[in-house]
Amino acid sequence: MKKNLTPIASAVAMLTLSIAAQAQQVDQTTQPDQASQVVVTGIRASMQSAVNIKRNSDAVVDAVSAEDIGKLPDTDVGETLGRIPGVSVGRQFGQGSAVSVRGSDPQMTYTTLNGQTIASTGWYDQKSVDRSFNYSLLPSSLIGGIDVYKSSQADLTEGGIGGTVIVKSRKPLDMDANSGFLSAGVGKGSISTDPDKSISGLYSWKNDAHTFGVLVAGAVDHGTYIRRGLESDTTWSNDVEPSTFVQDRKTSAFNIDLQAKPTRELDMDLNYLRLVQHADNSNTNQYLFQSDSFCTSKNAAGVCTTSNTPTGLPASSYSAPFLQTWARGAEMNSDTLTFNSHYKGNGFRLDGVINTTKSDGGTTETTNYSYFNGWPALSATNPYPNVASSLPVWTGTINATGHTLLVNPSTNQSVSLANLPAMEAPQGAWATSKGPNEDKENAFQVDLTMDLDSYGLTSFKTGVRYSQHTFSKDSYQGVFASTFATNPVTVPTSSLYSGTIALGTPGWSVPKPNVGAMLANTNANITGWAEERSGYGKLEEDNTALYGMFDFAHEKYHGNFGLRYVGTNATGTAYAFDGTNIAGDIGANAGWNTKKISNSATYHYVLPSLNVAYDIDKNTIARFTASQAITRPNFDNMFLYNEAGYQDTIAGNEIFTKGSVGLKPQMASQFDLGLEYYYGKGNLLAATYYHKNINNFITTNTAINQSIGVVSPDSGKDSWTVNQYVNAGGGRIDGLELQASHSFDNGFGVSANYTLINAVAPKSSYADELNLFTQSSKNNANLVTYWQNSQYFARLAYNYRSEYMVRETGYYGNRMQQGYGQLDASAGWNITPKVRLVFEATNLTKANDVEYGVAPVDAKLSSPAQKLGYPAWSYLGEATYKVTLSAKF
Repeated sequence: MKKNLTPIASAVAMLTLSIAAQAQQVDQTTQPDQASQVVVTGIRASMQSAVNIKRNSDAVVDAVSAEDIGKLPDTDVGETLGRIPGVSVGRQFGQGSAVSVRGSDPQMTYTTLNGQTIASTGWYDQKSVDRSFNYSLLPSSLIGGIDVYKSSQADLTEGGIGGTVIVKSRKPLDMDANSGFLSAGVGKGSISTDPDKSISGLYSWKNDAHTFGVLVAGAVDHGTYIRRGLESDTTWSNDVEPSTFVQDRKTSAFNIDLQAKPTRELDMDLNYLRLVQHADNSNTNQYLFQSDSFCTSKNAAGVCTTSNTPTGLPASSYSAPFLQTWARGAEMNSDTLTFNSHYKGNGFRLDGVINTTKSDGGTTETTNYSYFNGWPALSATNPYPNVASSLPVWTGTINATGHTLLVNPSTNQSVSLANLPAMEAPQGAWATSKGPNEDKENAFQVDLTMDLDSYGLTSFKTGVRYSQHTFSKDSYQGVFASTFATNPVTVPTSSLYSGTIALGTPGWSVPKPNVGAMLANTNANITGWAEERSGYGKLEEDNTALYGMFDFAHEKYHGNFGLRYVGTNATGTAYAFDGTNIAGDIGANAGWNTKKISNSATYHYVLPSLNVAYDIDKNTIARFTASQAITRPNFDNMFLYNEAGYQDTIAGNEIFTKGSVGLKPQMASQFDLGLEYYYGKGNLLAATYYHKNINNFITTNTAINQSIGVVSPDSGKDSWTVNQYVNAGGGRIDGLELQASHSFDNGFGVSANYTLINAVAPKSSYADELNLFTQSSKNNANLVTYWQNSQYFARLAYNYRSEYMVRETGYYGNRMQQGYGQLDASAGWNITPKVRLVFEATNLTKANDVEYGVAPVDAKLSSPAQKLGYPAWSYLGEATYKVTLSAKF
């Protein structure tokens, strides 16, 4: 679910954009007419604009403003958000994708574009389905600014316990006629082999009467991302896996905005935004097996932590080596159409919004190509694909006593095409699938603001919002031709690869997968797709909200207070699991009926809010806020059914998991207490203490030997382990935010912030049994220094966050991300007042991603690598460098 911006907030956002746009067109400093005006350009203007937004807000708000048209402080929107106090960013696959506000789970962050819901999905089939927004879709060049509301108020759409993020684009009537920008950039990473190329532009026009305007903007980015590291789940002969992930990433965005103001009283706006990301990728792993005979030490979970595999032994002494590539076609897109209208009458304002947004994403196809020395040789009775390879046998030492795996081979481990069979085919149905997801919402909202002048009350705002939100997931398995088992369609193995890549942290050479060729060969072997009914799920939510809010200003006090009513009717639909077996169906559908069933539930909440600002003097503001906020249950916990172990020939491992649409939202009772000192032009010192008491966490109740009405063919019994998601327990977050920003007269400036977070969650909510919020770091810090004059500018920025828990479904599971510090730099030359050349460098210190298990030994996790400090995964840090030439007009 996303957030909706209401009348006064829309007006503030529009005014802020207008001021920023005007400021960016001023070449020299001038005397301001109002305290909130920004009168300088570049980095300093961005800093001052952000400080003014914070100062003039009734709520607790921090912001980032564009340095110039088409130029946010960072090229990555997620990284930009990470500069804000109390905001931390989860970096995955080279991008800032998940945003955590004030130590909360990223799904507790509610994101909108211009105050309206923007649907998003994901491209990766190993990620859980949640409500968080995927920031990798958004190009930074099209964004005018970002506001982060850390406290709640009645006219903000519910959903963000952590905070509400409002990403702001530009409007044509706020810009000069025939203005805009064009930019082109090229970048290179220290690991990724191919250059990244980008182009973006914006054109804005309005008539002479300033009553109608059109804005068109677009951006395209194409590059290859490579992640190299070491992975280990330890479940297969103490395996350790050098791994290389390669992604061909193509991101594009198109935005058109039509704005009309036919009279002084009426303003209308129609905005369309399309976001697309193609993300075809491959992941290649070479398994290094540590047999027990060569293991020299183990931890309490029985996992080998040191081993020495010698050379010169008979072949039978070594485990047969294994190499595999998972190749995936992947994409996601998002389409959003929003119509806004605003009418200002005598003493009142009426606002209306209609918004429709839809996103499709997921893996369009997954396939697997594997090579194993232990398979038999090619023969009439043993056709492809499971034909013996001649991969190098692992010899050397492996040390897993620290947080990072150390792998030292004593023989050459590189793999060439000569080590692989001459011909090849895909692995078959078990490894061929696709998993589409769809997220969509239709919504409308009407708001009325009435001016008041009584007892310190300045206005009363009331409104109603109704939305229909639907999320659906599905899963399909490839149906292979009947001749596949005996006569598959094969191709020369050399055609499945193009060149070589360095594998994992050690960096020895292996063939580089050609994803398109692998998918083409797989499609030549399949006749169609069969739905896996266990993977289907649909969730529908009808949400109604009503609110009333008073704004007040009396002497040195100003703020707002109000109530927001929220009612939700949720319906979940799934196929029935009743033991039905249909002749000719795929094995994955064993036990699943073709009949769908639905469950529904309803909940209602009234959420109070209070925001008070007190002007101690003309430069000092004290703030107090108190409110209740909710975040709706995660989609993964609401899907009705899932099963494992049915008809797998193993008796006694039958598991049935039940989600529920009746789960209550998590609710926070929260308050803030802050002190802010403003001085000079855009300078700030601030401190804020906040507290959140969060209830209704979701945990799993497990009961064994339960009857569900389905007899397992393996055991002959209706006896299951049943997992049921339920609400149970609560947690709390206490934090302290410190913030400073100062601009010197000589062109230098500095901005710094530090956030200390103490977050405690119920350990029963997590399989790792740790009472830590997901992606919550105790310490978060930013330091930005800059210098600029009329011709040159430079910025150095350091971001640090301490260790935090990462929790995912599937292979990667639950692990601790080691503390991470990143140093970024940028420098630029204003060749003319309209043309700029910028150099940007990210992660100059090449900080590595290191993840290790921290769960206790008795935690119910599938892999012992997620326990006792075992170094589960680590990836080499990549520095990236980019040069961009831009021109504004």
